[in-house]
Amino acid sequence: MTGNIFHTLRDDIENGIVTGEFEPGERLDETQLAKRFGVSRTPIREALMQLSATGLVEIRPRRGAVVVDPAPQRVFEMFEVMAELEGMAGALAARRHTEEDRSALMAAHDKCKEAVASEDTDRYYYENEIFHRAIYAASHSGFLEDQCSALHRRLRPYRRLQLRVRNRMKVSFKEHGEIVEAILAGDADGARERLRGHVAVQGDRFGDLIANLSNRERRLG
Repeated sequence: MTGNIFHTLRDDIENGIVTGEFEPGERLDETQLAKRFGVSRTPIREALMQLSATGLVEIRPRRGAVVVDPAPQRVFEMFEVMAELEGMAGALAARRHTEEDRSALMAAHDKCKEAVASEDTDRYYYENEIFHRAIYAASHSGFLEDQCSALHRRLRPYRRLQLRVRNRMKVSFKEHGEIVEAILAGDADGARERLRGHVAVQGDRFGDLIANLSNRERRLG
């Protein structure tokens, strides 16, 4: 199985969880999933292991993979820490970025623009990941890049859920533009604050996220 097919499989299961198709507490049967996606059980097992690493499912003895019911406070705390890490990455990127980093950041920003123009939230979701990874790389701190990437993976499903909120994609892209401007201008403080504000889920944004998490449980009712 190629990497792209495997990622699609993992993301399809992830999407099923965040949209409520697979409900909290539900057992994810490897055999049934394999039949559904037309693959063997091996890639299904690998996908479930990855989802376990992000906290979306829990691998339990004799039960296998079970969908986890996320605690809103835990999700909020992860976003809180992610905001600080990304703010630090942005500040370092503003001070340390090279011409190669500038090109990578602009290319990622342009791809996000194309996704917004096509109103494709799924495409924007993936291009957004590349955009943030470009910032991590531009920080030229290997340890920070590792920490940001690890927590980013944990928050992937909730970031996907955020993009389903009306107008969030357009607002996100506008914030990207401000982040790029600050980084390329060498404005470390500005880059830090813009990234912290971009990532943090506070006020209405936290309410929207919690509402979406709650809607997952009612959608099939």
